[in-house]
Amino acid sequence: MGRRQMDLDAIKGLIAAMASSDLSEMEFSENGWTLRLLRGERVPEQAPVARLAAQTIDAPIGGIVHLQPAPGAPAFVRAGQPVSAGAPLCMIEAMKVFNTVHAEHDATIEAVLVETGAEVDAGQPLLRLA
Repeated sequence: MGRRQMDLDAIKGLIAAMASSDLSEMEFSENGWTLRLLRGERVPEQAPVARLAAQTIDAPIGGIVHLQPAPGAPAFVRAGQPVSAGAPLCMIEAMKVFNTVHAEHDATIEAVLVETGAEVDAGQPLLRLA
């Protein structure tokens, strides 16, 4: 499964909304995509209209983060590695229960933001995806 794309009707709706207002700039993000509309200066044709914004994978619960499935085993992921939707990224241990964190969509691991064994809070960034 490839990266999700912004809905064409949604893009057209944003353009129409901007055209009917006095806004000079509008930015909208959805499913990892960011669309930035500017009024006035022409954007050079080689400049991308939409780009994939970096995203973070946040801890769904507080606990101890584990970057590998077992002590001594290779890490689930490393920086620069592509991952597919549903791939395991890490585990969070809370009250002796291991909760696996999975990739929501195809992406590339840009950075691992925590170390194995670190205590994390719910909502704390664990990984950054590109």
